[in-house]
Amino acid sequence: MTTPEPPRAVKNPRRMDPYALLGVAPSAAPEEIKQAYFAQVRAHPPERDPEAFKQIRAAYEQLRTPEKKLETDMLRLQPWPEPDLISPAALDYSVSPDDVIYAARALSDLARTEWREDDREVNL
Repeated sequence: MTTPEPPRAVKNPRRMDPYALLGVAPSAAPEEIKQAYFAQVRAHPPERDPEAFKQIRAAYEQLRTPEKKLETDMLRLQPWPEPDLISPAALDYSVSPDDVIYAARALSDLARTEWREDDREVNL
């Protein structure tokens, strides 16, 4: 039996692929996942390599139950968006005169067209 490779350091845990970290296929049975987890823990015990152990444990927790495994598989299909793709400094917060006029018309009765229904002859 070959010795498992040490897990690579992952800066963002959302981007971690638990299957690659444990060295199993996505179609692996729960027993295979459990065996791979214990093999990785034996290769990287918490006393010797605490960071690798944390990553191995986190990967196993993501695949441990069928519900968590399904959630992990769904996130692999549609990953979380990166929060810093659009920085607040890149957004344009300026207000143009056209924006002010549009807002004033939308909030006032000046553009109301149903006034004709209320227009009746006035008897004095």
